[in-house]
Amino acid sequence: MATTMRAAVYHAFSGPITIQEVPRPSAPKGGVLLRVKACGVCRSDWHGWKGHDSDIVDHGLPMTPGHELSGTVSQLGEGTTKFQVGDRVAVPFILSCGNCRQCARASPTTCEAQEQPGFTMAGGFAEFVAIPRADRNLSLLPPKVSFVQAAALGCRATTAYRAVVQQGRLRAGETIAIFGCGGLGLSAVMVAASIAENVRVLAVDVSDDACAKALELGAWHVIDAKLGDAYVRSKVSEVTGGVGADLTVDAAGFASTCENAVWCARRGGRMVQVGLPLGGVEPRVPMSRVAGWELEIIGSHGVGAADMPALLSLVAAGTLQPEKLVQREVGLEEGAECIRAMDDGSPLGMTMITRFKAAPERSPQSKRMKTA
Repeated sequence: MATTMRAAVYHAFSGPITIQEVPRPSAPKGGVLLRVKACGVCRSDWHGWKGHDSDIVDHGLPMTPGHELSGTVSQLGEGTTKFQVGDRVAVPFILSCGNCRQCARASPTTCEAQEQPGFTMAGGFAEFVAIPRADRNLSLLPPKVSFVQAAALGCRATTAYRAVVQQGRLRAGETIAIFGCGGLGLSAVMVAASIAENVRVLAVDVSDDACAKALELGAWHVIDAKLGDAYVRSKVSEVTGGVGADLTVDAAGFASTCENAVWCARRGGRMVQVGLPLGGVEPRVPMSRVAGWELEIIGSHGVGAADMPALLSLVAAGTLQPEKLVQREVGLEEGAECIRAMDDGSPLGMTMITRFKAAPERSPQSKRMKTA
């Protein structure tokens, strides 16, 4: 058995992300060694690389990114009983402990000792990952669910599901307005359009391409945020008959998207904050409106591992189709480059790493034949 593996590693925030031969880990006690088959490239990986995430700051560098992953069990750690070598599994990005106060309260997404691949431990931009707490957190893949589908479900779609369905409590016949149509926001559009009946989905973004994609995924109406906050608020009011949305979701984390989500909720409505606030500009939330209109403001973060089997069943049945957000499949080198490229903006669709070994070198003869 090989003692090393290929992995993408950065040693400094905003520094080079290089493909290195690093020691291959072993399965931890109570965990598994996972051979990674697919790993998504997420905007959160970019935030981690830039030093925006306190978990990575606390963990220290170097770090291997990647938290949207699936694969096969390669080795079992001592005490792991629910899985066998060769099992195809999905990995949630929150690996809860099961022992803290929050886990005892059935709130694994706020676990006080949670582990997260790519943030508190080495992540999925590697041939293998040591996954702790396997029996509690991993889920078997149904035969009809591919590794790419499972990895695409892993962060953005599951986070959107918790925000829209569990925290937002979207019901049949309601109107939901989603502010920000990046990977998370588009996943929220897809979840809302797929899960509840007769739901009207409003999608708000500055990108024409993102708005077009939202329509493709089931949005009822799109609003061009380039026209300003006043326009966005008046347009949501107009298309909802002056009432506002039953549920609003800030899926971007900017001050303006947070503020607009509050202003656009109806009386007695619900606003979910799921996009992580960034940029150093605090939103100005109209708390007099929150009080007077009895608005609920709800936080949302990830999904509990116990909910993964049900979500995987929705994928297997074709109800949820996270693969529609996958734009391309790449190798490890290109996946690392995609993080760096996010300095210039996020791609519309997901990039999925599915090739982890080095590409074979072409022989000099084959190179000559190609140029002949």
